[in-house]
Amino acid sequence: MTGETPQDGASVNPEEVARFDRLAATWWDLKGPMKPLHRFNPVRVDYLKQLLVDRPRRDSRPTANPGRPLDGLEILDIGCGAGVLSEALARLGAEVTGVDPAPTNIEVARHHAEQSGLRIDYLETTAEALAEKNLRYDVVLAMEVVEHVRDVKAFVATAASLVRPGGVMVAATLNRTLKSYALAIVGAEYILRWLPRGTHDWQHFVTPRELRLALRSGGLKILDETGVVYHPLTDTWTRSADMDVNYIIAAERKV
Repeated sequence: MTGETPQDGASVNPEEVARFDRLAATWWDLKGPMKPLHRFNPVRVDYLKQLLVDRPRRDSRPTANPGRPLDGLEILDIGCGAGVLSEALARLGAEVTGVDPAPTNIEVARHHAEQSGLRIDYLETTAEALAEKNLRYDVVLAMEVVEHVRDVKAFVATAASLVRPGGVMVAATLNRTLKSYALAIVGAEYILRWLPRGTHDWQHFVTPRELRLALRSGGLKILDETGVVYHPLTDTWTRSADMDVNYIIAAERKV
């Protein structure tokens, strides 16, 4: 590993790191700025569980505990924040490593996991630093991350290099459409005030085509994709064929 600081990773946008670091103390406040993330999290977890539970295991070990369907899977959660998704996956049995370049995020994540009785390896570092160590994981996640990096193609290539043969990478992000500008920027930040103004930059949103190309350039094969839509009457999120705003793409590295 070189002597780079976490913020020196080629993909890391220091302004974005600072923005989320300032929000760190509010990550686990269910009524605070991260409330939308907590409402959004169940659909992410359900998608990952369905995607991963039936995949062949590296050690061919059957899942013995139905309550822990991800038992034994080594999952890397890049841009983990304070651990909202990491904790949910750890509860399902996964061996989770959560990384984030924002120091306060990691501090809050470690404290909350300890209070929750969960063993999660949280690291204040970058995907680039892990790649330099030649680490590999069964699953690499970049959930709501690619729209915040400086170079999407470079970041995806680095993240993809962390996927071991037979493993998968899953990325969730926002599409760059007029609809996403209206809903994710104007609606979520200015009208509903779900998120602090300036949380997202529409010009940094990534189209599904751009993300597919980046994943393929990283040596992965597209496995699955889905849209995610919000239902205001029930205040819930569900999967959908509509990928105009939020969407998820999964890709695998062949054995």
